Order: sequence, then C-alpha cells, then structure tokens
Amino acid sequence: MPDASKTKAWFSRQVEENSDSLYSLAHRLTRNSTDAEDLVADCVTKAWTALPTLEDRSRFRPWIFRILHNRFISDYRKKSSRPVEIGYDESTISNDNGDVASLLIQQPDEFLNWWANPECAFTNQLLGEDIIAAIEQLPESFRITVVLINVEGLSYDETAEVLGVPQGTVRSRMRRGRTLLQKALWHHAKEAGLVTSHVHMESKI
Repeated sequence: MPDASKTKAWFSRQVEENSDSLYSLAHRLTRNSTDAEDLVADCVTKAWTALPTLEDRSRFRPWIFRILHNRFISDYRKKSSRPVEIGYDESTISNDNGDVASLLIQQPDEFLNWWANPECAFTNQLLGEDIIAAIEQLPESFRITVVLINVEGLSYDETAEVLGVPQGTVRSRMRRGRTLLQKALWHHAKEAGLVTSHVHMESKI
C-alpha cells in the first residue's frame, strides 16, 4: 500500500487535473457560482475521506463525479436559496477537444446525423453559447446526462456509475435529452433565419 505522502500527492494531482470538470458540473447542477465552489470543496473533502473505498484508481474521475452528484442531491439542492445565475463564462465549460459545438457535431450518434445533411449547414453558424444555453434549458436529469457524456466525455457505464442508475436509464435519458436539445437548436436556427422554410426537420423530431 502506498505511504500517506504518496497517496496525498496522487490525490492532489487527480483533483487538480479534474478541477475544471468538477466546477463545470457543479455549476450546471447548482446554477450558481458560489454554490458550485462550495459544492466542489465539499466534494473534495468527502472524496479524501472516502479514498480508501476507491478500489480501482483508474476510475477516479467517475468516482469523484459521483461523490459530487451525491453531495448535491443530499444537501445543496435542498438547502440552496441563492438565485440562479443566467450568465455563463469560459470557466463553466471544460472541453479539451475544442468548443462544445464542435464536440457535439463530431459525435457519431444518430441524434446528430441530421447535422451532416447539406440542407442543415446552419449548424456551422451556431455559436457554442447557443448550444450551452440549449443544454442549460434541459430538465435536470437529461441535462446532467448529456453534460457527463457529451461534454465531459464519460462513457455510458461511467455515467451510470456517477448517477447511480442502470445503463439502460442513461441511454434512455440520452435519447430524450438529445431529442429535446435537437428541437431547441432547430427552433433557434429558425428564429435566427439560418434555415429555410422548405426544410422540414421538425417532422423528424
């Protein structure tokens, strides 16, 4: 078993590497920067105490995400009285592979196949902020599932671990969440004049 100093150094490294993602997820859960900071601090404290229960250190990321989510469910969602903040800045987005729009467009998922249609080239004109705003409007269970998989890059198995639900539930939430997201983006595109009236994508939603 590694000695205490090595364990602490390893833990600190893991927390630092995942700090942006933890804050991003906490902000999307609490919708308030102060609560998000408090939630992350609480999560890290809890994770350090619970570290002996982590049997596979390669799964640190989903493990600490689950702790954060559980802390939110058990405490912050019940007691928070701070107002919801509408604005978002770059610190709420953690994506090492480019902006959120690019990440979503690159997903090999049937939900996004319509974006490959030449008639729907308007997606190249959508800003990351538009997609983030659409994600933020999703119901909580769908929003967190989409964020964990599409933004944070977790697998279905890891997301199921974080949320404490079966993989089938995760897949169902992803399908529904992405459908709602597609619909929101489509309406945004229509309002922005990025699509022509002869393209009837709503029939596919």
